[in-house]
Amino acid sequence: MAGLNARSVLVTGSNRGIGFELVRQLVGKSNRPEWIFATCREPEGPRAQVLKDLAAKHQGVEIIPLDISEPSSVKDAATRVTERLKGVGLTLLINNAGIARVKAMEAETPEDMSEVYKTNVIGPMMVVQAFLPLLRKASLESPQNGMSCSKAAIVNISSEAGSITNPFLWEQAHVVNYRCSKLLTVNESVQSILKTLSHLSEKDTGTFVNWQGDVLPW
Repeated sequence: MAGLNARSVLVTGSNRGIGFELVRQLVGKSNRPEWIFATCREPEGPRAQVLKDLAAKHQGVEIIPLDISEPSSVKDAATRVTERLKGVGLTLLINNAGIARVKAMEAETPEDMSEVYKTNVIGPMMVVQAFLPLLRKASLESPQNGMSCSKAAIVNISSEAGSITNPFLWEQAHVVNYRCSKLLTVNESVQSILKTLSHLSEKDTGTFVNWQGDVLPW
């Protein structure tokens, strides 16, 4: 993308942390998306209040229930987005939602490991499968309205957002990623994410990039 020019964006895990900041920065763009679908598990719960306050101030921001670990919830969210878009595609899907169970090895349990795998691996896969028809439709409608593809294509990357000071996720603890020596705020991390997205094309599919957009070895 020569600049992030997406007509519609869906962000999973939007009620706090990086997900919320993505929504906040997207609505503040001069060429902001017409539709921003902000999803979270419990839109009516207290942890989503800040997201609801943001959505109330900005037209086109719609909060949608989505638990990425539950197939029925994923299906319902895809149906709802399809209805809202009224026949056009979804330009950009940001699979942000995830969980962590931080504990010492001797305290780890198969149940916790299974939950993390289900949410962080199987969940994003189900989300992509559910929204793939809408993503393909968008790339066919206008290859320049999103990823700079010459034909219908889906750009699929993995990324790390840098070392982040994130009061939403980690109770103000510093989360240090071994790949990144610079400590970022959530605001800085999301700025870098959006900048990186604006330069991606189909040639980047399958890559692993850092917060600066540099390709890292798998």
